[in-house]
Amino acid sequence: MAGIFHQLCLLILTPACYDEFFVEFNFLHVPCLKAALSKGLGVAIVGGAILVKVPQILKIVGARSGQGISIIGTILELLAIGFNVSYSFVNRYPFSSYGDGVFLLIQTGIIGALVFLYGGSAKKGILFFITVLSTITFLCSGSVPLKILWMLQASNIPIVFAGKMVQAVANYKNGSTGQLSAITVTLLFFGSAARIFTSIQETGDQIIILTYMVATLANGTLLAQLIYYWNVKPKGKKD
Repeated sequence: MAGIFHQLCLLILTPACYDEFFVEFNFLHVPCLKAALSKGLGVAIVGGAILVKVPQILKIVGARSGQGISIIGTILELLAIGFNVSYSFVNRYPFSSYGDGVFLLIQTGIIGALVFLYGGSAKKGILFFITVLSTITFLCSGSVPLKILWMLQASNIPIVFAGKMVQAVANYKNGSTGQLSAITVTLLFFGSAARIFTSIQETGDQIIILTYMVATLANGTLLAQLIYYWNVKPKGKKD
């Protein structure tokens, strides 16, 4: 039983911090507390990301419509996620610091494919999803120089902001948030906010930290729109 407890703790703690807490019983060791909180948040975010966009996918499938979902915004979001995942993977950062991006990439790719599908083009939807998987595989293969990956990660700052603002402008023009899922947008906002802290603790990479700060601001804008347009129906729908 003690061995199982030890192995479970090492999912969150380093061996040194495990000894600090459970051998020395120094539970107020600040560096280890910060590291444990960061790792715990990272694992929780990765776990939550497995389902974070499922409500959005189900909402689109249930309505059989991608109304209100900006395909341009979706593509920009995919680029941002893909650049972050590949940059972090090649740098060999802990999976807990970027693993949520892997699941977000797959789910966002599905959302984009569904928008094409319900827009009347199944072939475009399939091609879209295959292109997403092929691109991320190439970027993570090691064939792209790290300097180029850094530049792509740096480009995430305007890409993330532009992608969310395209969706925000679409919401404003439509006078509603359409098929946007409140659950998904809320989780993305709090997830990106938590990632600021985990990135500081686990990578210390300034470009990644700045990217998540911008993402939190942009996600906060969409969350504010969801609250503002809460009882507004999409245009074209009547009681």
